[in-house]
Amino acid sequence: MALVNENLYDIDAGILQKDACIVIVHTLWNAEIVNKLLEGCKEVLEQYEMNNYKIIGVPGAFEIPFTIKNFWETYQNKFEKPQAFIALGCVLRGGTPHFDYVCKAITDGILQLNLTLPVPTIFGVLTVDNQEQADERCGGKHGNKGEEAALTALKMIALKYSR
Repeated sequence: MALVNENLYDIDAGILQKDACIVIVHTLWNAEIVNKLLEGCKEVLEQYEMNNYKIIGVPGAFEIPFTIKNFWETYQNKFEKPQAFIALGCVLRGGTPHFDYVCKAITDGILQLNLTLPVPTIFGVLTVDNQEQADERCGGKHGNKGEEAALTALKMIALKYSR
């Protein structure tokens, strides 16, 4: 993992509720890349014995914010309400401005969710120029950003309960 600060992901595992519900919303687009992010994410959650996670596949990155908002509205008052959301995807630059529009939309959408929902939404969406950059971030020299997204979710859940 490419970490600037090794203490960044120090997590007091004792404070984590092992039955906390974590929802992973991932894109079906660019599946070869995203599946690696998803596997890394699941491995970290299972390493911390956080086995109550739900996985939802959506067509593309643009659909992630709606799915998260809809899931929250459906389950916020249920016994198993989510304690965190993790958004996973990969947007590869192409030859049109579509890349810029999708990247801005997903970034703004996740920001909006973090400002309106009482639980964190973790940004685990790769926005890369080419396949090489994607490969470097789903298990290559920059680690697996899916693992980092899971660690970030756990850290945010722990911060919420450490007060």
